[in-house]
Amino acid sequence: MKGSGIALIRRAIAAKSSLDHFSLFSSNIHTDRRFSAKPRIDLSSVNDVDDAVFLFRKMLRLRPKPSAVEFNKLLQVVVKMREFGVALNVFDEMRQWGASVDEYTMNILVNCCCLLKRVDIGFAVFGSFFKHGYEADVTTFTTLLKGLFLDGNVAEAEKLFKKILTLKLCEPNDVTILTAIDGLCKAGRVHTARDLLLLLEKTIYKPNVKAYSAVIDGLCKGGMVDNALQLKSRMIDKGVSPTVVTYSSMIQGLCDFGRWKEVKDLLNEMVNHKISLDVVTFNVLVDAFCKEGNVKEAEDVLEIMKQQNISPNIVTYNALIDGYFLQGQMDKAKEVFDSITGNGLKPSIMSYNSLINGYCKKGKVDEAWRLFLEASSKGLEQTTVTYSIMIHGLFSKGRNADGWKLYKDMEAQHVRPDLYTCNILLEGLCKTQQTADAFLFLRAMEDKGLNPNIVTYGILINGLCKDGKLVEAKNLLNELPSKGLKPNSKIYTVILGSLCREGYADEAKDLLVKMEGSGCTPDSMTYNIIIHCLLKKKEVDKAIPFLEEMHERGFSADAATSSMLISRLQGSKKDDVLLELIKKVVPKI
Repeated sequence: MKGSGIALIRRAIAAKSSLDHFSLFSSNIHTDRRFSAKPRIDLSSVNDVDDAVFLFRKMLRLRPKPSAVEFNKLLQVVVKMREFGVALNVFDEMRQWGASVDEYTMNILVNCCCLLKRVDIGFAVFGSFFKHGYEADVTTFTTLLKGLFLDGNVAEAEKLFKKILTLKLCEPNDVTILTAIDGLCKAGRVHTARDLLLLLEKTIYKPNVKAYSAVIDGLCKGGMVDNALQLKSRMIDKGVSPTVVTYSSMIQGLCDFGRWKEVKDLLNEMVNHKISLDVVTFNVLVDAFCKEGNVKEAEDVLEIMKQQNISPNIVTYNALIDGYFLQGQMDKAKEVFDSITGNGLKPSIMSYNSLINGYCKKGKVDEAWRLFLEASSKGLEQTTVTYSIMIHGLFSKGRNADGWKLYKDMEAQHVRPDLYTCNILLEGLCKTQQTADAFLFLRAMEDKGLNPNIVTYGILINGLCKDGKLVEAKNLLNELPSKGLKPNSKIYTVILGSLCREGYADEAKDLLVKMEGSGCTPDSMTYNIIIHCLLKKKEVDKAIPFLEEMHERGFSADAATSSMLISRLQGSKKDDVLLELIKKVVPKI
């Protein structure tokens, strides 16, 4: 935002958007909407925002004054530069100098307010124009609708759209309908969007393919692929033909669930309807094959793309890098990364993130650090993800001081850490028995507006147990429901293991019952850790009831537990009960 601030926004904020405290119109503003000949304004000289402001000031001095149309053209140029605050500032000067305005000016200003996520001021602008006799049109209401969604005010957006329909505030067009449908889907209100779509089918405002596609995409992203397929059939029955966008969403949804036969059916359907795959569809397939571990098939898809003259984009190459990383083939991942530039593209920060993550997972932290620095030297801004990956890599190699130093740099660069970042740092503190510092850091997290999740508390409970603070760990476990969190099997298992190590086998049994009562079922790891801890203390008699339960639940002993059981059998007098149990729970014995 240029200059000393935007007068319009400053006034609006000071007045809390109350029109009683400011007016968008001065008494001398020209509101004559009759067309008159005005000097032609040359916008070709405008290359940046300073040029735009210079031309604007020049226009104010012209006599006769330029028409509202000419001012609107200039405002639109400024908006295209994404200098929304400057556009509002320009209008404020127009108001003071009595320049001409019209309904189009109003729509430009409302749009600027909405894009600045100040829809409240957008409504204020609309109200002032309305009072001065300017009528809102479908563009005005569509823009306000978009502004409400951008501002996260989904309930008000839904209300406004329904008022547009019931009160006939305007004739909603395809853009209005899509704004409402897509906004609801992106806000996670997919069912509401679908209900609205079905309601519109019964009116004169029939949804088009983009509206159907938005709901189908929302359903697929929400894991409701069967509902999406049903809606696709419904739209066809209504005479609306799916496009490549529609099919791409459904293919993505099916790939997420590994429903490859149905993916093939949809691809055949596309061929039969002469709908060509685009780069998005191909990327969905490349990414899906990579995640399935079928990088060879992903490479084959890449070749097909090239044969059909569809240029792979950075998303394609990033998917391949991830694919090779998942297979542990970092050399191949680096080859793909290096080929990006040769194919006329530039690596994105996501490309670097994937490669840095791969090297960190391989323990090659120095190589990851080189790439971290290279990304910055290439003009790319490291994101929260970039920093988190690198911090985790440093901590995993025991370079905690370097990890904390990078965290401080992250804050200095105004890159906001997220919960994942903070959990990494918490774990680093807990692994070095700095549980008191870990709790201090937890408070600092909360002060910054981050809400600890079950992973956060799992890290703390594990740290307390390893630090010999079992009582504090149990207390924290009991506090979780009051924090709106449900302990998972991993957290219970950590405390169960500690109870057995400390000689509280009976209390472990009670906690196991409590665990199941809370709806959290013990898994194989739970039993293996309990049994392993008891065997380590040579408390075989106490381990036998847990071995019996393990067998009844269909679990097997892992390698460590199996080894201890066999060792125990060989080093003691004959124990038929233990022998039979070992035969049942130890694989291949």
